[in-house]
Amino acid sequence: MTSFDSSPTLQVWRALFALAVVFVLLMTTGWTAIRHQPGPGQPREAALAAWRDGRIGVRELPDPASPPDVLAAFFGSLTARQRDRLAADHPLVVGNLDGAPVTLRYRANRIALDAALDAERKRVEDKRLSPDGHQEAVRRTHRFASLMRAGRQILAFDPSGKGRVAEVFGDLDRAEHVSVVVPGVDTNLLTFQKTARKYTAPVGMAESLYTAERASAPGTRTAVIAWADYTAPVGVGMDAAIGRLAENGAARLVSLTRALPGGSRVALFCHSYGSVVCGVAARDLPARVADVAVAGSPGMRAETAAELDTGARVWAMRDADDWIADVPYLAVGGLGHGADPVAPEFGARVLSAAGAVGHAGYFEPGTESLHNFAEIGVGSYRTVRCAAGQDACRSGISGASAI
Repeated sequence: MTSFDSSPTLQVWRALFALAVVFVLLMTTGWTAIRHQPGPGQPREAALAAWRDGRIGVRELPDPASPPDVLAAFFGSLTARQRDRLAADHPLVVGNLDGAPVTLRYRANRIALDAALDAERKRVEDKRLSPDGHQEAVRRTHRFASLMRAGRQILAFDPSGKGRVAEVFGDLDRAEHVSVVVPGVDTNLLTFQKTARKYTAPVGMAESLYTAERASAPGTRTAVIAWADYTAPVGVGMDAAIGRLAENGAARLVSLTRALPGGSRVALFCHSYGSVVCGVAARDLPARVADVAVAGSPGMRAETAAELDTGARVWAMRDADDWIADVPYLAVGGLGHGADPVAPEFGARVLSAAGAVGHAGYFEPGTESLHNFAEIGVGSYRTVRCAAGQDACRSGISGASAI
């Protein structure tokens, strides 16, 4: 990463300031992001071990880390019965393989959820659990039962530790436009959806965006993914101030975008620390990713949009009372995520976020932020609303749905 100024004195002062900010964050958050966060076990590790020892007929099973096109070719070579058998025997693997057929992943994850729900119900009855552990087990039971409700399309599911999950709204196989919601800190299985403040959680964000896209373009086949399939920082602490988790998340996001079925155009909507993930992923995204839009960003680990080295259009927004504006936009010694994406010198297309309130209000129905996300999601660029009532964010885009 480059610094804002080449002066050694300024670099030293900025480094000291950044360290002071991180120290204050750690003190005020109780070191939550670097303290070990024990979970209820690592069932996926056992599932991967069983997969490595498995066979389909006389054939060995492919490495789960293989590129999506390799995995797609493997599943394409199987009969329907063989695919179903793998989903039944190895649900925690098949349900998370980028490259496996989407509907097969849905089926595998329902099987995995059923097993996880049974295991969690047994944990609820375990008298050795602490009160906090018992409460977490109860909450996980409710979450797994909710994810198993009829009609839900779970694209990824891993109950290990704090858990990861992704859900699809719409028909992913037939979609012309696919939007991926990439959330930020404190995202895990238990925060994947909320009843109160619904639109601050990944499911509510994705549902809201899907509804807005269908209203904007009723004749366009769209799908939206609530993507909580990476390990996000816990709290606003050290993990949120560095890029380690973003790098791991970026690799998973790139794999997802490369594995999406069909020829759909893809847009990423990245909130808070999710924009760090998208920034790290940017240079490796496939050409089908036409747009990367960030909201409430602490930075994208770049000093300019051009430095992201992506062919996708880069959009940015921040509402007037988002506290993220007070975070130092710098990158020194691995701390911080670089320049402010809504600053003119960054070079993003700056959108209006009118109506959004606070750091988590960008997907609220009726806001200009949601309107803009929906228009980008369906490729209707001429109808996006730029910041400050200007037209600059639409410059250079020709056609109602140019790509």
